[in-house]
Amino acid sequence: MQKIPYKIYLTEEEIPKSWYNVRADMKTDHRPILNPKTLEPVTVEELSPVFCDELIKQELNDTDRYIAIPEGIRDFYKMYRPSPLVRAYCLEEALGTPAKIYYKYEGGNTSGSHKLNSAIAQAYYAKQQGLKGVTTETGAGQWGTALSMACGYFGLDLKVFMVKVSAEQKPYRKGVMETFGASVTLSPSDTTDIGRLMLKNHPESGGSLGNAISEAVETAVLNDGYKYVLGSVLNQVILHQTIIGQEARLAFEKIGDYPDVIIGCAGGGSNLGGLMLPFMADKLAGEKSPYFIAVEPASCPSLTRGKFAYDYCDTGMVTPLAKMYTLGATFIPPTNHAGGLRYHGMSPILSQLYHDGYIDEARAISQSEIFEAAVQFARHEGTLPAPESAHAIKAAIDEAIKCKETGEEKTILFCLSGTGYFDIGAYMKYNEGTLADLVPTDEDLERGFSAIPNINL
Repeated sequence: MQKIPYKIYLTEEEIPKSWYNVRADMKTDHRPILNPKTLEPVTVEELSPVFCDELIKQELNDTDRYIAIPEGIRDFYKMYRPSPLVRAYCLEEALGTPAKIYYKYEGGNTSGSHKLNSAIAQAYYAKQQGLKGVTTETGAGQWGTALSMACGYFGLDLKVFMVKVSAEQKPYRKGVMETFGASVTLSPSDTTDIGRLMLKNHPESGGSLGNAISEAVETAVLNDGYKYVLGSVLNQVILHQTIIGQEARLAFEKIGDYPDVIIGCAGGGSNLGGLMLPFMADKLAGEKSPYFIAVEPASCPSLTRGKFAYDYCDTGMVTPLAKMYTLGATFIPPTNHAGGLRYHGMSPILSQLYHDGYIDEARAISQSEIFEAAVQFARHEGTLPAPESAHAIKAAIDEAIKCKETGEEKTILFCLSGTGYFDIGAYMKYNEGTLADLVPTDEDLERGFSAIPNINL
């Protein structure tokens, strides 16, 4: 039997020509996004002051199973796609497992992460609409970096609100964004009403994605020619990221295999959904039944300790209400190093799938555990992973060890969604033994829960 290559590539012609819209296949679609004033489902007209027209259509689309990828976006994709499906032979050998471990590697572009898949799409639609620029938030900086690349490519202005603690931990991310032409403001800031209120009430706050979202939305609404774009959570973003899972499926077809276990790190849901949903189509159709695992930080445990409820998507409570697993819009996560996962809520699509049992399991993992897994992976596979991706790596290692104990030869797939070369400070702290595990208490969570609106729909 011929050995499977370390890296399985598609051809340029095999790059998917459409995104997969799982909402057309879901047994229970997620609850509608609500206008916070009327508590009625939001309309195109209500979303238009904030979002690009075509992105609003994608956000509300629950009928079209596939949505065509415009040629202008596909041309850009060809610069760095298709991304490889990699067999982790060295890690398998080190673990002594009969399991086959694969990872979809999304770090092979300048942004160093999967975020570019949606950034280029959202920038494209902003350019097509004739906008001057866009605003956004970023946590660890992967999204801001990706969007700065995309906006630079299309000649759009970009205003980024970067979570303060992440900017302090990863100052070079800010430098990369500025190199591509973006202006970067640390959040909470004194440039918006919402930022000033946060600084007044919490002067020592390191910020959160929820607060940065509020500032970015406020800035977009108050500046003519600008719209707001988001790097995770929203339906449109999950849609764009399905190119990851579609490529992975095609690569598995090439080698005659199919994953038994599929693992993704979970913050807002873009990476997890992007990898998982094209395989979820098989599960929803009753054709195959891969075991799906969502892995989140113990410091921000929306799936494992949150509530399934309508909540605001931002700390300033100016966005529509979404039915999702949430820790409360006012919850400020501890300052862990997986900044891209420091969000209080989870994608409505993924929340509904988890609530209905189609996502089989959610795990919360401590910071020290994920860095231990990241170092183990780096030493055996030769790539330094982002802390966010290391959550999936930890779960993949645990699943492979279970196979060693039981003798099962399962095929395990996870997404290596980004590189960790801007996270050297965190790795140094881990190596020195000074990296703390920051886990909210029940009392911390109750404070966040107390601000969740009481909406029974």
